[in-house]
Amino acid sequence: MATIVLRVRLTGGDRMDITYEEPQTSDEDELVEHVVTTLAEDSGVLRSRHGDRLMVLYGRGVAAIEVAPRGAVL
Repeated sequence: MATIVLRVRLTGGDRMDITYEEPQTSDEDELVEHVVTTLAEDSGVLRSRHGDRLMVLYGRGVAAIEVAPRGAVL
C-alpha cells in the first residue's frame, strides 16, 4: 500500500495537508499520477484523510498540490 502526503492549496487560498493512500498500489510515483489524473478531470474526487477525519477533495476546488512522500513540507 502506497501512502503520500499532499499539501493542497484551494481556490479560496486556504492550504491543508492531507494523506492519500491506495491499497492496490505499491509505487508512490503511480499514486502521484493517479492523484493528478483524478483531480484534472471535471468530476474528479479523492477520498483522503486530514488527521483522523475523512476528507473528500473535489478537483474543481483545488488550485495546486505539492507532494511530499515522507511527510508534509513545513
